[in-house]
Amino acid sequence: MSSILIPVALVSAIGFVLAVVLTIASKIFFVPVDETVAKLRAELPGANCGACGFAGCDDYANALGADPSVGTGKCPVGGAALAEALAAVLGVEADSSEPQVAVVMCNGNNDAAKTLMEYQGLKTCKAAKQLFGGLSACPYGCMGLGDCAVACPYGAIQICNGVAVVNRELCVGCGICAKQCPNSVIRIAPAKNKVVVQCNSKDKGAVARKNCSNACIGCGKCAKVCKFEAITVENNLAFIDPEKCKNCGLCAKECPTNAILNMRAKRKPAAPAEAPTPAAEAPKAE
Repeated sequence: MSSILIPVALVSAIGFVLAVVLTIASKIFFVPVDETVAKLRAELPGANCGACGFAGCDDYANALGADPSVGTGKCPVGGAALAEALAAVLGVEADSSEPQVAVVMCNGNNDAAKTLMEYQGLKTCKAAKQLFGGLSACPYGCMGLGDCAVACPYGAIQICNGVAVVNRELCVGCGICAKQCPNSVIRIAPAKNKVVVQCNSKDKGAVARKNCSNACIGCGKCAKVCKFEAITVENNLAFIDPEKCKNCGLCAKECPTNAILNMRAKRKPAAPAEAPTPAAEAPKAE
């Protein structure tokens, strides 16, 4: 009988000692939980996308709990409703939260962009970029292998005719897709802007147009026609300032290559590329 009781007593004693040790350790190493931070974290969506400028939802909640002046409108996923909820937790006035969406700065689809080769390797943009730079003659454009579509947690991106297309109704502007793009073709912009440049090429006009019929050629016609000084041309590429743009669409009408998209208007057919002028023949010697 004693051969059974002794081991039982020994195990019980060890368990008791460990329980005491764990109790003491929990008191020593106890980290107080800030109830305000916990409430803020419960309101946040948990996407951990980093679009707010912080490492994730936990980091944003901690920063906001420590200093409400950080702002309640930094989460594009939650939008205005979340800004109101966070403000209610903090007892402050909500910041304005302007809706954001992803914009694909490329329209180099299969009909417009010149293809260099047929790719049989790993079907990811990152792999293709590291291997040989991509399938298209344009080294700046969308590769069309769908890394952004796979990464998007909201199903807001699809690959259509070889180029990424954003469903603005589903997009929340979290920026995850932009981080996945090896060519930095995707940027996050205010959803109010309906006129966008769909080109990312830095090549000179002749080279850009040779590689893609929809490319921006840096002609500057859009900047000249803009009444609000919202367009500049740098590195052979037009840029529309979202703060100055009024969505009038004059630039899209003026663009000869369809590089600018006006989402409120029907797109006009692109002007055909001009054929090179043949060199004049030298006069024959008599």
